[in-house]
Order: sequence, then C-alpha cells, then structure tokens
Amino acid sequence: MTFSDALNEPANRAALAFRAWLETENWPGVEETTTALTSVYVGFDPRGIDHATLRTRLEDALNQQDWYASPLPRNRRLWHIPTVFGGPSAPQLDQAASLAGLSAAEAIAQLSTQQVRVLTIGYAPGQPYLGILPQQWNIPRQTELTKQVPVGALTIAVRQFVLFTAATPTGWRHIGQTAFRGFQPESKSPFMLSLGDEVVFQQVTAEEMANFQTNDASGAGGTTWREIA
Repeated sequence: MTFSDALNEPANRAALAFRAWLETENWPGVEETTTALTSVYVGFDPRGIDHATLRTRLEDALNQQDWYASPLPRNRRLWHIPTVFGGPSAPQLDQAASLAGLSAAEAIAQLSTQQVRVLTIGYAPGQPYLGILPQQWNIPRQTELTKQVPVGALTIAVRQFVLFTAATPTGWRHIGQTAFRGFQPESKSPFMLSLGDEVVFQQVTAEEMANFQTNDASGAGGTTWREIA
C-alpha cells in the first residue's frame, strides 16, 4: 500500500500509523509488516488468509479514517546523538553545504538543531533514514560512490539523513560522524532506533567524540534519550 509517490510528511505519517495499527490487529495469516518511506509492506501466508480476502480487509481499513492525519505510533523516543560535523572525520560537509547554498557554519547550525524523524529502516540492519529536512537540502546523491564510510557516519541527500550501522560504500555525502552503533546484534533489542523515533544530531567537538569512542563501550556514543509518546 502506497500513500504517495513522493516523500512527504503526511504520507510517511500515514505509513507509520497504518502499520502500527495493523500490528495490533494480529490478523490470522499476516506474518510480517514493515514500512518504506511512504508505503506499507504486508507479508502473509496464503494458507492462513487468501489474497482477495486480505486485499478487501486492507481496503476497508484504509477507508476507516484519515491516515494522513493520524497520530504517530506510541512508545516513541527522542534521541540526542553527539555528532562531529565536518573535519577529517566527515570530509564532505563543505560540499554538501555549498549544494544547499549555505556556508559550512550555517549548515552546522541548521543540521545540528533540526529534529528529524526515523522515516524508515533499511539497506543495512537497523539503519535509519531520517527527515524530512528543509527543501534546500534536496541535494542529489553523488554520481560516484565513496569507497567506504565507517559505522556511525552521518550522511545526507534528498532531504534526508542516513546514519550508517555498517561500514559500507555509499553515494550519500558524509557530513558528520558519531560514535553511535545503531545495530547491536549482541543485544536483546539489536535495532537501537525505531520507526517514528525523533533524533537531534547534537554538535560536539572532535575531542569530545574521541572520549566517547575511547570510553563508552556500550556503543551509545554519549547518546541520551527520553520517551515522547
């Protein structure tokens, strides 16, 4: 089910709200649900429910209310994740700022105070896409790949952040670095961030970041959070 062909806040809200509602229904035969930026995936076992019946039930549910104006899921959290912007550890900040029509200082001031939502999780385990950033950050991805960014890299493109949970190549510009491990397979809850959570990437110095990297074995990297719903 797709709520929009392009990313926008109401469509993402609808996807998150509808998927959360569907999870509480526990329909027989429905085995898995998840969201992309503006859509909901429903995996089902045809031995438990046939396609036609599921389609009808989903269409009925979609017509029950205005999902675009629905409340976001409950049990969400607001995270403050310490981040170094620019410098040797995040070398593409200047380039990204220029594409957005800003100086590096202006970009940091804006990006380090912007409260963004976990829009979806994907590509790598526990890896969040966050936004929606102001229109000036509708900058393109690179035409060539960066060979590798490290775990905890904060990247930007198309009005979104991606916070990397694995060292990997990317076409997104590397503008910040955290000591946060968003995927902790040794934990009972390996995905640290959840759909609908809110995040602020709070600016810290390189010295503060080095302290988190050296002294915080938890993988939180100095991160704090509180419940918001």
